[in-house]
Amino acid sequence: MAKQRGFLKVEGKIDDISFFKRKDEYLLRQKGGVSKHRIMNDPKFKRTRENGVEFGMVASAGKLLRDSCGILVNKAKDGTMNTRMMQVMTAIKAMDTTSVRGQRQVYNGLGTTAGKELFKGFEFNGQVSLPQALSAAYALTKATGKVVISDLIPADHITAPPHATHVSFRAGFLNLNFHTGEKAITYSPVVNLALGATMGNVTLTPTGVPTGTGTVLYLLLMEFYQEMNGVQYPLSNGQFNALTVIDVA
Repeated sequence: MAKQRGFLKVEGKIDDISFFKRKDEYLLRQKGGVSKHRIMNDPKFKRTRENGVEFGMVASAGKLLRDSCGILVNKAKDGTMNTRMMQVMTAIKAMDTTSVRGQRQVYNGLGTTAGKELFKGFEFNGQVSLPQALSAAYALTKATGKVVISDLIPADHITAPPHATHVSFRAGFLNLNFHTGEKAITYSPVVNLALGATMGNVTLTPTGVPTGTGTVLYLLLMEFYQEMNGVQYPLSNGQFNALTVIDVA
């Protein structure tokens, strides 16, 4: 890549030459590269084709997950979610030791203990993690998806953002087949508490057990609100909310 010299610095495009600035340098680059036909047919690019196929499958798996629990995801996400999910899905795909390169699948990776562990603890909002927001212990019953937060004292166990007055909890119980795309999800009722509430237990019981033969994901959502004149409003458009994969089965 060449540098521009002289007193006149240019940004833009002339014919096949692109002029651009990167950091404090003015650079130029000529259009070129390998044709699509060659990439798709030349044996030298076999690895590239394999990587491309797997990249597409990983991206599809991430979209399937986001679509499957969108009600929760839309309440707690950030701009890095897709990139971070791709990274985790790629690592899970690498746990597939039964498929040839170019055909490794996320669903095979999730069939391994190591693959499940990679997904456990995934935060949909990269700005706020559940351990940061909630220090109280909680217990999960996998058969029912029930989550119990014991002896919760909001003032002591919750790290609330400025201006928050209330917090709500909700559990999600998802059965997702990354191979067939079949999905089923149930939710617990929302439990809403004032941040000044006294000690108590929070019990989140999904309305039923989702049917299916896929991977089971257990989700926990925390949302913060500000009460004004008796009405609770979502705080900062969910910027401080946490949504976490607390376990995988």
